[in-house]
Amino acid sequence: MKRRDLIKTGLVASAALAVPARAFAMPQKGSARDRKLFEIAKLELDRAGDAIWKRDIVGIADFGLHSAERRFHFVNLEREEVQSYHVSHGTGSDPEHDGFLNNYSNVEGSLATSRGAYVTWEWYVGRYGTSVRLGGLDETNEAAFRRAIVMHRANYAEPSHIERWGRLGRSNGCFAMGEEQFRTALMNLSGGRLLFADSLGLANEGERLASNQIELLKPSRPLANQGQRYLSGSY
Repeated sequence: MKRRDLIKTGLVASAALAVPARAFAMPQKGSARDRKLFEIAKLELDRAGDAIWKRDIVGIADFGLHSAERRFHFVNLEREEVQSYHVSHGTGSDPEHDGFLNNYSNVEGSLATSRGAYVTWEWYVGRYGTSVRLGGLDETNEAAFRRAIVMHRANYAEPSHIERWGRLGRSNGCFAMGEEQFRTALMNLSGGRLLFADSLGLANEGERLASNQIELLKPSRPLANQGQRYLSGSY
């Protein structure tokens, strides 16, 4: 992406921020897990502040669950509903390839998943076809743009891969999804929305899995400087 394009993106984002954000009440319906997801979505939107300019839908990747589980949640605050799909994690986070994320990294070349809050940017066509650029907003993922960490589709992230191998394949640290799931992401999560990744370990009944030993990000953790949304990088 060229410098002038980054500046243009920043101007568009600034204009969008002039639109007052809507306040959402905490939904009372749904499962205990879904109510917890709504709570996390609201907390992370508040923490992100002006870095997010579309606040109707939040994506939450729960890497505290095995990759065979539906652990990527589209949390629609306007419609008070949650849709859950599969998502891959990075090779560097799962060297044993057993389907469990064991560690995070923000280091270039680690091929690992990074935890934290991301802002979704525009679509582009790259190695995996149409993809969504991401900007890291936390100290734990601020290198996302330089590392070319994006959302994209991949054959190894299809549900059929689970049927054959019992787990998804691994990415280079990107949020890889199957064709149908990624189409939903393109339509519902791109263009200035929030994506949050952490090891929450939320089972369907809303309980955190006892096996999850990775410390959660604290809601009070300050976001990285918003200027980091415009770091140069290549795809």
